[in-house]
Amino acid sequence: MKKIIVYTDGAAKGNPDGPGGYGAVVQYTDPKGQLHEREYSGGFARTTNNRMELMAAIAALEALNQPCEVELYSDSVYLVKAFTEHWIEKWTANNWKRGKDPVKNVDLWQRLLAAAEPHRIAWNWVKGHAGHPGNERCDKLAPAAALADDLPEDPGMGPAKEESGE
Repeated sequence: MKKIIVYTDGAAKGNPDGPGGYGAVVQYTDPKGQLHEREYSGGFARTTNNRMELMAAIAALEALNQPCEVELYSDSVYLVKAFTEHWIEKWTANNWKRGKDPVKNVDLWQRLLAAAEPHRIAWNWVKGHAGHPGNERCDKLAPAAALADDLPEDPGMGPAKEESGE
């Protein structure tokens, strides 16, 4: 299996109802020792930081075209602990509920599980804004994506509060 390193980050302005973006850096060193790198980013007009953290991982994993051994680094406790502390298994076993409450962002968790399925992934937490080069690069990609013009709506957000009558 190819060994891949992935760095991810998400950002949202005016969380939970402002624009948001995600960024991911995917690195691979070929057998000749040549480093290959790709960046992925995107955003939505109205979203949350947690949704963008998930989207960063999804974008990176969906870009891989064969099963890989992945070292994924994120500053999102929400993302990393879902796998390292087995929250995801509990949520799926309990029909996407945390006790009596529904798990948030089920659409993205399901998409992430599908994207992760062919790979062997080590989920690693890194402290944000602490000088980690991969995380710092993603920390620039994500907010920049949130500032793009004509961002699409995040389909998982539902109607805005003023539209839903709340």
